[in-house]
Amino acid sequence: MSEQEWFSKDFYKVLGVDKTADKKAITKAYRKLARQWHPDQNPGDKAAEAKFKEIGEAYAVLSNDEDRKRYDAIRAMASGGARFSAGSGGAGGFEDLFGAFGGAGGFGGGGHNVRFQTSGMPGGGADFEDILSGLFGGGGGAGARFGGDPYGSPFGAAGHAQQAAPTPEKGGTVRAKLAISFRQALNGATLTIKVGGSPIKVRIPAGIKDGQKVRVKGHGKPGINGGPAGDLEVVVTVKPHPVFSREGDDLVVSLPVTVSEAILGAVVDIPMIDGNTATVKVPAGSSSGCEIRVRGGGVKTSKATGDLIARVAIQVPAKPSRDLKKLAKEMATAEGDFDVRASLFEAVEE
Repeated sequence: MSEQEWFSKDFYKVLGVDKTADKKAITKAYRKLARQWHPDQNPGDKAAEAKFKEIGEAYAVLSNDEDRKRYDAIRAMASGGARFSAGSGGAGGFEDLFGAFGGAGGFGGGGHNVRFQTSGMPGGGADFEDILSGLFGGGGGAGARFGGDPYGSPFGAAGHAQQAAPTPEKGGTVRAKLAISFRQALNGATLTIKVGGSPIKVRIPAGIKDGQKVRVKGHGKPGINGGPAGDLEVVVTVKPHPVFSREGDDLVVSLPVTVSEAILGAVVDIPMIDGNTATVKVPAGSSSGCEIRVRGGGVKTSKATGDLIARVAIQVPAKPSRDLKKLAKEMATAEGDFDVRASLFEAVEE
């Protein structure tokens, strides 16, 4: 962007900051707006793309001390209404050109406009060269020459603002999904997935739960303006196990028992997730849903170790024998007035 375009650009308004804002405030405003209007956040939105470019241009100027000084000076000239008028005798003159600098650089006091007249000069014409070079430190005889290009910059030989280097930003996050086995979730694993055709190793920590995320640094979208690459975020799905389920850090297994075992009690073996066997005692008079806990038989994490819970599930034969039916009738007689559903109706009435 050339300096002549600065006349119509209010960079402070673009970034939403005051003209007295310091570098910290300008950078903070830029980063907030850059995230909001970044093309990655607004795919296919041309208006957002133009806004993002405008924000970058504003920050490039206001974040550079020298460029900001020149920009403020040009804007001050624009607000002061720099204009050219003819002097007496048809000679050219400058009116209000330095109005913005009244009282600041020796061109009049109290903010009054300064009028440069060329009448009476030899040849009746004006050749003002390097008028502004003393104001802004321009040297080398390459200052503004009025009478040539009316839009030429008086602030440097090149006539353009030296753009400040854009702020490096971290790249965006790439998201992926990964299904793992129940055992891999418990023990942890290092797996390889393909993202964009590239194989990436993902370390699954022991004890990870279904739906949790694993972040792999540096494998996301490329950085912006030389910034670091973003991260890969992997959402883990844990496949169900045919025997065990998980409740927090505890593992749960359904323990089938017969009617006689539930009534009389029993000592039975149950499998563990690591392949070993645990021997547990089923208390006499156990009902379905009763829990028998095996300490330390659950999920092992860096913070804690859960238990294995065996839940009693009383089962009867699908086709009971004649003798079993006879015993069941005798059992029913022996139960007398025992009502197993009484508590159910009492709970409804509460």
